Amino acid sequence: MVIALDVGTSSARAAFYDGDARPIAGRSHQMQYTPRLTRDGGVEHDANRLLEAVVACLDAIHPNRPPEDTRAVGVATFWHGLLGFDASGHAITPVYMWADVRSAAEAEVLRSALDDEAVHARTGCHLHSSYWPAKLRWLAREYPVESSRVARWGSFGEFLELNLFGEATTSVSMASGTGLLDQATSRWDLEALAAAAVDERRLFPLSDRADPRRGLRAPWASRWPALRTATWYPAVGDGAASNVGSDCVDPTRIALNVGTSAALRVMGSQHPVVPRGLWRYRVDRTRAIVGGATSEGGNIYAWCRQVLRLGSDEEVEAALAALPPDGHGLTILPHLAGERSPGWRDGRRGAIAGLRLDTSGLDIVRAALESVALRLAAVYRLLAPCASDGHTIVASGAALGHSRAWTQMIADAIGRPVAWSTEPEATGRGAAVLALEALRALPDLSAARRPTGETFVPQKVHHVRYLEALERQRRLDERV
Repeated sequence: MVIALDVGTSSARAAFYDGDARPIAGRSHQMQYTPRLTRDGGVEHDANRLLEAVVACLDAIHPNRPPEDTRAVGVATFWHGLLGFDASGHAITPVYMWADVRSAAEAEVLRSALDDEAVHARTGCHLHSSYWPAKLRWLAREYPVESSRVARWGSFGEFLELNLFGEATTSVSMASGTGLLDQATSRWDLEALAAAAVDERRLFPLSDRADPRRGLRAPWASRWPALRTATWYPAVGDGAASNVGSDCVDPTRIALNVGTSAALRVMGSQHPVVPRGLWRYRVDRTRAIVGGATSEGGNIYAWCRQVLRLGSDEEVEAALAALPPDGHGLTILPHLAGERSPGWRDGRRGAIAGLRLDTSGLDIVRAALESVALRLAAVYRLLAPCASDGHTIVASGAALGHSRAWTQMIADAIGRPVAWSTEPEATGRGAAVLALEALRALPDLSAARRPTGETFVPQKVHHVRYLEALERQRRLDERV
């Protein structure tokens, strides 16, 4: 058996999987948490609180079995989070999340000083507030004393390793989401480091995802005796694990994930040419993943629920399904957390146009979810050439859940069938599959492929309406 540990934006989860990457019934545990939001656009997590959630999950599933029953632990955690460590390895800053937009001004400075196209070609990342160069410059300007105390910068994955083993590395997968990695060489990019005003010695050494770590230190070795001899693998980005967990491991399948944000991703050749507006990250040194992530997804539905005081999810789902596509007369820009793909414009804000006296809360919800679908349709236009002809789109994600209404909106907006993944925890399963492949218990990532579930076929008349809505959204975006 292997343990999959998934540390996400809103929860941590640990679960056991067997040698065929099937979850063991009753052997999983999840802990919820929420980031701290600030009035000036900050989105932060407390690293120690995240660690407490991980420990609680492992405590809950820790088996009374011989150590050899647990072969390995595969870890996935959120991309882009930036954390400062002191010389002793303690966290001395919050974890600054991708949605933290306080470094937008620094991103604008970088775009004016550097060739964004060249940086994008090397690092796979645009110059944007969600990545480390802008964040590091902002921290140095706003918090010079605190920044000077930071001995090393890393992610929560390194924080977890330091606590469990006393040493840590940054996996190529996690580094690829920082904006500081030259992906052709799998080394830190010199120009990006200079732009961020950070020395390579203040980052962690790089490793690949299959470079193992063993030997839990006290008190964890006595707390989890069944894990003393288990092989622990460095954290990979949650999006990479999600692709693997939903069996989207080659260009024949595009993964659609709707969690807090939303993304479309495809695994392909090692160094593809990436269209402007998309990014390229890595699963490991030999596998690249190309895609586009929006800043909006389940966070938009959560905002609607909180602000509009809706009924139960079941009542909302039934009401949404009964409303016609784009029948509300509204145009929404869902930039509540700024904009990532495809425009990568810092400082964008949300807007609702077309409100009338008869506009209902459900009209706004339907228009908001459709606005996310339209953003995904714009990303899909860029990503489709990176996939094989006749590719399949496979959907997963806790926010999308089993909302047939929202899934149909996305299929209609994109104009291609969307199949549900039958795996409810794609990221965790992906971490398990990657661990099993590293152990050579699986010959390759596709060996444990599962059948897909229900397929949502786009209706042509709805797709035409959504093409018109997409153009209307574009025009509003230009005006504001």
